[in-house]
Formats: sequence, structure tokens, C-alpha cells
Amino acid sequence: MTEFVLAGGCFWCLDSSYSQFKGVIDVVCGYSGGHKENPTYEEVCGEGTGHAEVAKVIFDESVIPAETILDLYFTMHDPRQLNRQGNDIGTSYRSAMFYQGEEQKKLFEAALERAAQMWEGEIVTTLQPLEIFWEAEQYHQDYFAKNPGNAYCQTVVSGKMAKTRAAFTEYLK
Repeated sequence: MTEFVLAGGCFWCLDSSYSQFKGVIDVVCGYSGGHKENPTYEEVCGEGTGHAEVAKVIFDESVIPAETILDLYFTMHDPRQLNRQGNDIGTSYRSAMFYQGEEQKKLFEAALERAAQMWEGEIVTTLQPLEIFWEAEQYHQDYFAKNPGNAYCQTVVSGKMAKTRAAFTEYLK
């Protein structure tokens, strides 16, 4: 199994979008990139921890290639928006890729190059080594599946899910 830790706005969007695809074993919502140990959702949203909302995507490369996982990432969020995704504003919603080792860093760099071909304008996604992943509270895990009627899920999450489904139909569950 391979793990990528990615930040691209609200982690509910990443979680629900990735969960639709074959080969994705699990998606765990969490926090990375900051300085506070074991942060809470409220602390991260308060912008005092330095952490981003992230998703740890655990997948089987024999079913879905690492490059596809990364291309999905650049399809489901706008990597040109600095410290925000839509109405979700702040550094906790930044676009960031947290690599584990030099091989993963090279994969992420190649994905950034592909993203530059997909999007007009400057890509602001940062690349940094993963120091630690803090798992988010249980109620954030599989949030869309548990709360499909939630207004945010209906207006934001479902749109990102539809966009990735349309672009990567061959990998749908």
C-alpha cells in the first residue's frame, strides 16, 4: 500500500472524492504542516496551529497508479488559490503536498508539472516533507457518507465528487 498526505481545502472534499475510486483502500482526515501537537479541529480552524486540513490517501498502486491519485488531487481542487478553496479561507485550507522520502517528492514534482498544463495561472501548491500526521476527530472521518444532507456537502463536496467522477470514470468503484 502507498500513502499520500495531501491538503487541498476542506478534508471532507478530499475524503469523499477519493473514496469513490477503485484501489483507494482508505482516506483518513487529519492535520499536518504545523507546530502544535495533537491539534483539534477548532484550533486548526482558528489558524493558530500552522496545520492544514489534510487527507491521508491509502491506495493500492496495482489497481490505481500513483500518478492518477495525484491527477485526481489536481482535478478536485484549484491549486491556484492561495490559502483558500472557494469560501473556505485561511492557511488551514492551503494547497500542499507532504512527501515521505525522495521518491515521493519526485512523484509530487512531476504531478505539479502536469498540473501546470491543466491550469492557467500560477500554481501555489507547496511541497514539504511530512513531519507528522495528526488524525482528525472521528466525526470528520467519512463525513459526506454520514451526512449527505448537510448543506456544505450538497453545495461543495458533491460538486467536487462529480467533477472527479466525470474525469476518471475508468477507476470508479
